[in-house]
Amino acid sequence: MIVVGLTGNYGMGKSTVSKMFGELGAVTIDTDVIVGELLNDPEVINEIKKAIGDDIVEGNSINKKMLADIVFGSPSLRISLEDILHPRVFNKIDEKLSGLSVTCSQAVVVIEAPLLYERSYQSRFDRTITVYTSLETAMKNLSTKGVSEENALIRLKSQFPIEMKISRSDYRIDNDHGLDATRDQVADIYRELAALAKGGDVSGNLHGNN
Repeated sequence: MIVVGLTGNYGMGKSTVSKMFGELGAVTIDTDVIVGELLNDPEVINEIKKAIGDDIVEGNSINKKMLADIVFGSPSLRISLEDILHPRVFNKIDEKLSGLSVTCSQAVVVIEAPLLYERSYQSRFDRTITVYTSLETAMKNLSTKGVSEENALIRLKSQFPIEMKISRSDYRIDNDHGLDATRDQVADIYRELAALAKGGDVSGNLHGNN
């Protein structure tokens, strides 16, 4: 089994690329889905209230829009939130990987990790991939999701420059020239990863590194 961290900045197409890997046979894990589940956990909700304030909770639920506005506007609060969520996210991933190691020992596992380099998580993965586009394309993609230009820029500035991520990654995917071109790059990388996975169990970095 080989465990791959898939990263890139906001609006650059991580989810699109992850889906392509899934279509080729990779096991894909979306950390945003795990975070969404955790935000419904009463223990997590209580910790977020303590870190950010009672106003963040409406009824028994986190106001996710308010949470996003707050954490993107305050680096210190964003780190506090990440410190609450990320260990739990990796615990959930560990559980999934433990099951896969038994049922699918030659799997290629692709995990979306938006803050892979910002939080120095690269050592948790056997290989890393950065998806990138131009700033203009990222802004356009975020706009179609209802993110204002101002908020899009705030989100993008909260992450490391994409050039830094590209330089540090094992693989790079240029998502700026249409889906067919992106799909061809994904296919090439998947073939190499699948060969590595079949060559032996190269995983293990993720476990025990919370």
